[in-house]
Amino acid sequence: MDLADILTKDQIVTDLRASNRWEAIDELIDVLVATGKIRPEDREAVASVVRKRETSMSTGIGFGIAIPHASTDVIQDVVGALGRSRKGVDFEALDNQPVKLVMLFLVPQGQFQKHLHTLANIAKLLHKAEFRKALEEAPDAETMMAIIRQHCGKK
Repeated sequence: MDLADILTKDQIVTDLRASNRWEAIDELIDVLVATGKIRPEDREAVASVVRKRETSMSTGIGFGIAIPHASTDVIQDVVGALGRSRKGVDFEALDNQPVKLVMLFLVPQGQFQKHLHTLANIAKLLHKAEFRKALEEAPDAETMMAIIRQHCGKK
């Protein structure tokens, strides 16, 4: 699965309010609840598994990117939300730089191969400087989604 498969424009936050990684994660989980990707009653369980994963090691991978992710038994399909921060979020990233793009995704419990494959696809795409720059400069979520579709080879 790639970004175009798991995102819609409604799952993109163009201006994250968060100032740290925990607020960013909560903000993106709220988007998944608001868009019906996770049930409101499952919000805390999801937040807990993502926080647990993030506590073990920051998912701030450098280049202004963070990819918080976790497996959970409360979903049936891979779901995700993308957040952009113009000011940057402190994610305790590997390169100690603020994070501008936060891609949260969740994979159903027990789908380890799908989890790794999805993570690899997202990381590979976000490592492309021209792709990151296009997302950072896009005026709105619709444009960001069009850029994602184009880079994933989708129409």
